[in-house]
Amino acid sequence: MDDSRAERLFGDSLVAPGDLAASPFRVDRDRIVSSPFFARLAGVTQVISPGGAGLLVHNRMTHSLKVAQVARAIAERVVKADEADLAEKLGGLDPDVVEAAALAHDLGHPPFGHLGERVLDHLARHRLRIPDGFEGNAQSYRIVTSTEIRGQATIGLNLTNAVRAAILKYPWTRNGTARYMDPPPRGAAPPSDDPDGGSAKFSAYTTEVDDMLAARAPFAGRVADWQQTVEASVMDTADDIAYAIHDLEDVHRVGVLQQGAVAAELMAWQRWGPDSDPTRAGGAIESLRRQLHRKDGWMANDDAFTAAVELVRAELVDGLLARPFDGSLEAEAQVAAFSATWTQRLVESIGLTGQPAVRSGHVQLATAQWHEVQILKFVQNRFVLARPDLALHQRGQGRLLATLVEALLAWLTDPDEEQRIPRRLRDLVELAESELPDGTPDRVGQARGRAVIDFVAALTDNQAVGLMEALSGSSRQLWTDAFVL
Repeated sequence: MDDSRAERLFGDSLVAPGDLAASPFRVDRDRIVSSPFFARLAGVTQVISPGGAGLLVHNRMTHSLKVAQVARAIAERVVKADEADLAEKLGGLDPDVVEAAALAHDLGHPPFGHLGERVLDHLARHRLRIPDGFEGNAQSYRIVTSTEIRGQATIGLNLTNAVRAAILKYPWTRNGTARYMDPPPRGAAPPSDDPDGGSAKFSAYTTEVDDMLAARAPFAGRVADWQQTVEASVMDTADDIAYAIHDLEDVHRVGVLQQGAVAAELMAWQRWGPDSDPTRAGGAIESLRRQLHRKDGWMANDDAFTAAVELVRAELVDGLLARPFDGSLEAEAQVAAFSATWTQRLVESIGLTGQPAVRSGHVQLATAQWHEVQILKFVQNRFVLARPDLALHQRGQGRLLATLVEALLAWLTDPDEEQRIPRRLRDLVELAESELPDGTPDRVGQARGRAVIDFVAALTDNQAVGLMEALSGSSRQLWTDAFVL
């Protein structure tokens, strides 16, 4: 093992209470799962809000555990294959590293899933004038390097270089040079509604850029500066697999994914193909086919796309969705079999390449399985995430988060409340202010804004609701509130 991969940001002398393992990478895994930031993921939305759903649906914690399971399986498969030498040449591939990174990859996810991420980013940039805004991946990296408090110092979890590098799914900052590449790496292009807003996805704020460079140093000359490490690529691929399969389980269990609508879309495209009417069934999936050719020509293949549509129609529409989920043992067994079969199929297709396309990583699904994942994700995006009833709840959740940020800012700036500000919030203000360089315009205001964003992002869904109820005066509880300030 390259010793530089196992180096920690703050040295090895800082020992956490749960450091029981001999391997430095197992120590990292243990530090992550013992973090309160990991524990809170049990109360954070994956796709369907965990509140009231009981054992039926995934939350961010169960999602992270399944990503870790899939990531480790991929790493162990590649290490045992003929590709182990190539993996070593590219900087190394350790199953403990990818498992730790998978467990940490969603630590920064705010309340209410990706909706919360978009709302906090808009508030951070346009209301609070924070240039970096908010990004869930960058927030995860901030947590493991800065905002997670251990001992007397705010030093994060003090993870090894290899694990920190493996967390960096998008190893650049919002305004880094990756967005100027032609074509840019996946995620590096600016959002379509804000061409001057920097990269849509990024894994480090400017406050953590030195930490990012330190984590990436052992991989210099092995992978491109903008490219994921092999271990990050494994984690990213595992995340895609888990999203494509396990989230479908949830929407099937709660009856949101309707067989008829999915069947009509897929079968219409199978009949009309490229001639599908954009305004009718089949048109949406044809738009996906064209988008894949436009953005991912390095992999897009019409024969593979057609085969993927047929396989998903046969195994999802005519298989899993053919019978509504009724909670029976038979229904549970059907869901488990679908998930196991598809996960194994995708994992076994994965290979390692030394020269990936710019929009890909060193770890890749085979052509057929890559297209299958695109179709599975399409089904969820089209028939779940675009539903008006989901939009109804998300609009309310977005308004709640915006109001909560404003209420906390008002509390911070109230001169009569200076001694009663929550200690955690006060600590975050001090941290944010210490990170800003001298001469920063409105330094105190920016520090307060970043602190409020950090504070809100660390809440569970129910904590965000409960805190807003208390701040608005609608809660009658006092000493029994479910959140700790």
